[in-house]
Amino acid sequence: MDATLPIGDFARSTHLSVKTLRYYHQVGLLEPDEVDRHTGHRYYTTAQIPTAQIIRRFRALDMPVEQIAKVLAAPDLDTRNALLAAHLNQMEQQLARSQSAVASLRDLLTGPPGGTRAEIGRRSVPAMPGAAVTETVDVAEALTWYQGALGEIYATLDAQGLAADAPAGGIFSTDLFTHGHGPATIFVPCAGPLRPIGRVDALVIPAVELATIVHRGPHTNIDLAYGALGTYVAEHALAVDGPIREYYPVGRHESAEAAEWRTEICWPIFHTGPSPDEPAARTNEGGD
Repeated sequence: MDATLPIGDFARSTHLSVKTLRYYHQVGLLEPDEVDRHTGHRYYTTAQIPTAQIIRRFRALDMPVEQIAKVLAAPDLDTRNALLAAHLNQMEQQLARSQSAVASLRDLLTGPPGGTRAEIGRRSVPAMPGAAVTETVDVAEALTWYQGALGEIYATLDAQGLAADAPAGGIFSTDLFTHGHGPATIFVPCAGPLRPIGRVDALVIPAVELATIVHRGPHTNIDLAYGALGTYVAEHALAVDGPIREYYPVGRHESAEAAEWRTEICWPIFHTGPSPDEPAARTNEGGD
């Protein structure tokens, strides 16, 4: 028969505080062997110490209590290992995001005064026909929505034997940036007659005058390119009302390697006549 410990001794034996043990009892993760019905005192057995130690290590890995309960209740080793592997994969993804954020912040803090130089261009885009998906989205879901919409457009073009005439792009309302929620359009230019299917419909992509900058790689630090472009437009007093536009000359559809992606960010500006003598104006960008 296993020896019994009062909650204080069990806390010392497992390095789990009395408060934590009471909480684990409340949520059903680690219930005491006995509770005195007169005093309410909790008693545990020595056989429960290994379970408490396992729980403590899972919590050190930031595993949620609900997931720990599933691991402990797993009916077999394969199920338990699958749950553990899923959590470790989630931790690796979080670590990668943290490392990327740290590297980006270090670049901003240690970069030279004024940042690196980035080319800003200007170009006129004529109206053109295309296939598009337009919906109101939340900014937190915009990237996932964009990927799904673009995949649906390419599938529709392929099914109808139509080819893209130019890189895919997106048109994003001011509300999406200022309020985190607003209309967005993903499009692929194509000249052939399009039959609307599902969310995909025909659209004439409006003509526009743009100031542009190219962001290289994944969208982790794309705000730096946006900041450089916004600075240029403000300093040259070029801004006009209108949605931001992006083009994706190299994206997930063209390459699975995120380092190869290219995103052209486009800010609407008023027409200034012929382009300046230089092929591209230059401004400062904070480390993209």
